[in-house]
Amino acid sequence: MVSENVLGKPKKYQGYSIDVLDSLSNYLGFKYEIYVAPDHKYGSQQSDGVWNGLMGELVAKRADVGLSALTITPERESAVDFTTRYMDYSVGVLLRKAERTVDMFACLAPFDLSLWACIAGTVLLVGILVYLLNWLNPPRLPMGAVSSTTFYNSMWFVYGSFVQQGDFLFVCILLFLFFLRDVLYYYHLVLTNQHSGLDPPVIYIVLL
Repeated sequence: MVSENVLGKPKKYQGYSIDVLDSLSNYLGFKYEIYVAPDHKYGSQQSDGVWNGLMGELVAKRADVGLSALTITPERESAVDFTTRYMDYSVGVLLRKAERTVDMFACLAPFDLSLWACIAGTVLLVGILVYLLNWLNPPRLPMGAVSSTTFYNSMWFVYGSFVQQGDFLFVCILLFLFFLRDVLYYYHLVLTNQHSGLDPPVIYIVLL
């Protein structure tokens, strides 16, 4: 920041960069004079190869140090040496903080309603098939026997296989692995069709 002439007093420069420059001056024991680039430009290389602005003052050795919010580019790095930057400028997007609400159906959030309906329908259908296959498989056991597979037991068998619960753990794990394979295969097809590339990179726009 520059304070203009007030009551005949000279211009006074102030700000974070000036504070850094003063600290270096006191630590290294040198004095400095500040002036503004005559054309008031940051500096770019013209068609004849000559630099203008602040870059031109440095390349022509009329100045020893350039102090500005100057963007580092390959062309400028090939002409002068940059110090380690101590201040960055970037653009950010501000969003309103989302309101957190407690939902009693949050456990269903991983899948949408249609997928949960398919899972429930699959459990019901497989339970019916297990009941029919056990009933039609000879030798037939009388209905209501201790070892017979009732419809109630068939449904619990399929449900226990899905949630990996029950005494028949090995069978549950086996059926669950088959189910997991089908789910992964389905999602692989969906992701292959919808996402043919990687996620776009995050772009940071640097301003002067």
